Amino acid sequence: MRRLIAFSLIMLLASGCAVGPNYKRPSVDVPGTYRGAVPQEAQRPAADSLGDQKWWELFQDQQLQDLIHTALRQNYDVRIAATRILEARAQVGITRADGLPTINAGAQSFDQRNARQKFFPAFDTSAHQVDLSLAWDLDFWGKYRRANESARASLLATEWAREAVISTLVSDVASAYFQLRELDLQLEISRRTLVSRQDSLRLTQMLANGGATSMLDVRQAEQLVFTAAETIPDLERRIEQQENFISTLLGNNPGPIARGAKLTDQPHSPEIPAGLPSALLERRPDIREAEAQLIAANAQIGVAKAAYFPQISLTASGGFQSSALTNLFTGPAGLWSFGGSLVQPIFAGGRIRSGVRLSEARQQEALLTYEQTIQQAFRGVSDALVEYRKDREFREQQQQLALSAQDAAQLSEMRYRGGATSYLEVLTNETNYFDAELGLAQAQLNELLGLVSIYRNLGGGWQEQ
Repeated sequence: MRRLIAFSLIMLLASGCAVGPNYKRPSVDVPGTYRGAVPQEAQRPAADSLGDQKWWELFQDQQLQDLIHTALRQNYDVRIAATRILEARAQVGITRADGLPTINAGAQSFDQRNARQKFFPAFDTSAHQVDLSLAWDLDFWGKYRRANESARASLLATEWAREAVISTLVSDVASAYFQLRELDLQLEISRRTLVSRQDSLRLTQMLANGGATSMLDVRQAEQLVFTAAETIPDLERRIEQQENFISTLLGNNPGPIARGAKLTDQPHSPEIPAGLPSALLERRPDIREAEAQLIAANAQIGVAKAAYFPQISLTASGGFQSSALTNLFTGPAGLWSFGGSLVQPIFAGGRIRSGVRLSEARQQEALLTYEQTIQQAFRGVSDALVEYRKDREFREQQQQLALSAQDAAQLSEMRYRGGATSYLEVLTNETNYFDAELGLAQAQLNELLGLVSIYRNLGGGWQEQ
């Protein structure tokens, strides 16, 4: 009966209260709609969101998908984030072990012979002992439970941090790939323009040799050729550097990058569903990471407050001891001990109070960081939505500008060959057309980059196959 009472008392002490505040998700100001959404979405937002799509559903270029697969497997940032998860898991195991009993086994054996002295004869002594000891700091005030809660929340934060790294990596690879394809398009435009202008230069030289035009027209035609030619080596440099950047994202040494669909063939919808702003709190990994860090900081307050209360420890040991090894486990060789201690802090120079204030300040910092992350997330989505919509409108106008400039260049060429105008008109309109084509390529890239920005800000991209 005494053992049963003692065991019940131990269990009661071990399952005591846990000091410190329990976590409750703070209320945040969530807007009803995203600013920058299309009018229909702003008036009645739908639950569907682009952020819910898997990245392989959004980016349908097979070569781009292969690049993202390689990056997710080899990128160093992702691998470092995965290693941090292993560290956090190990820390959870260490913290959990702090609240469990510690059991140690030991064995001792020695033989000693004392030399004969003047009044004492020589004699031998022997001692042999095996024992099992137990030590347990009872978690009556919840110190270890709060520490374990904090460690588990920190582990969750590292897991969400890895998802945030994946989301950013997917967006970075897609953006870098689209930028590479835009440079390819500019190079294609420059080479095509160069060939056309070289043909025009040869015609102008023939006319000048025949006396039908002046050398001024030849020099102006040469300017068009040189303008197109000078862009080619610069674009080739930028293309190779962009390939090196993508190779780094893939975790590879610098090298060539395989291409898929052209920039103009990349599919994307004109209207993007943003979804409900409240769903962003659950979808964005950086928000989930910030909340997990807040949970961890909140639990640390309980760890600090537990230092105000008595620390209760139990110790026990048992075993066998004998001077003869053959009689170690027989006869009256058994030994045991059992004890307990209670230590109440009386004076610590303000250390405990300062520790509580430190943990409370860190909890407030984590709370402000959580709220700031949410606010920045809403801003990021709103900026991306308006960016994509306005980039699309700009691209449509740039298309019209390029078509008009192309028509003007063709008409001026015809007028020049018919003798109705000087080559200066051809120079002006050819330059305008070349600039308009390059501007259109940049506008098409900006539209795709806006799509990637919306996807990243809506919390998409971390889903894995």
